[in-house]
Amino acid sequence: MDTERMTPWRAWLLASRPKTLAGAAVPVLIGCALAAEAGGFAWTPGLLCLGFAFLMQVDANLINDLCDYLKGSDGEDRLGPDRAVSKGWIAPGAMKRGILIVTASACAVGLCLLFYGGPELIAVGILCILFAFLYTAGPYPLAYHGWGDVLVLLFFGFVPVGCTYYVMCHGWTSSVTVASLACGLVVDTLLMVNNYRDREQDARSGKRTLVVAWGARAGHSLYLALGVAAAGLCLLFFAEGLRWAGLLPLLYLPPHFAAWRKMGRIGEGRQLNRLLGETSRNMLLFAVLLSAGLLIGR
Repeated sequence: MDTERMTPWRAWLLASRPKTLAGAAVPVLIGCALAAEAGGFAWTPGLLCLGFAFLMQVDANLINDLCDYLKGSDGEDRLGPDRAVSKGWIAPGAMKRGILIVTASACAVGLCLLFYGGPELIAVGILCILFAFLYTAGPYPLAYHGWGDVLVLLFFGFVPVGCTYYVMCHGWTSSVTVASLACGLVVDTLLMVNNYRDREQDARSGKRTLVVAWGARAGHSLYLALGVAAAGLCLLFFAEGLRWAGLLPLLYLPPHFAAWRKMGRIGEGRQLNRLLGETSRNMLLFAVLLSAGLLIGR
């Protein structure tokens, strides 16, 4: 899009990458369903958790936009959605101020959560903010050294699912562990699509993702394996007497398999961006199915 036609509000909207916000909503939804199954769900802390997750996702997107530009990773050959700083829609200085405002807003929401979860959440909040920066900033950007998938498991699985449950129920259960890991695996499918699409550009810019290290075929197989493993893990809910939470997520597998086949047919290029929307839809489907299974109960 022409810079002259880009309005400021639209530039910031695109920089926040609203299509990625499904990754923030999915773990909070599952955490709320776990709390409801345990009889501890409450609207106010649930909405605060959702707000914090959304703000941290936007914060990470803005930080990535700026840092990838500064590292020279967003060239003319970029296949993914346009980045605001590299396109000249937002100046680097303005982006830094925007990051500061979003970070402060996330901190304000996090402080409200202390009323429900206690001061121990301060450490969790600090880690969330710290790793949002360390992902692409600093002398050792984690995303450039193959740590992206591990961070997704932690900060889109165990941290948001577990903390959402914790602020309402003040504990941790084996069901929370299973749901957190399954959620992290499902959200990682979105990162896998991105890394699969960008493998050649990432290799040229020195970004060592798993797809760059292991090859395109491995990345394609990992995409399928992540979703299958997530649905398979849910079968462990049978041991908790939650049979519907074990069965319903299996309905996620057909659309996931269909997206995997399309991924293989497309193979490379900008057309893989179509898989981002489908993968986000499938992630939400998984979260709805698992949450419904938990709400149906024993």
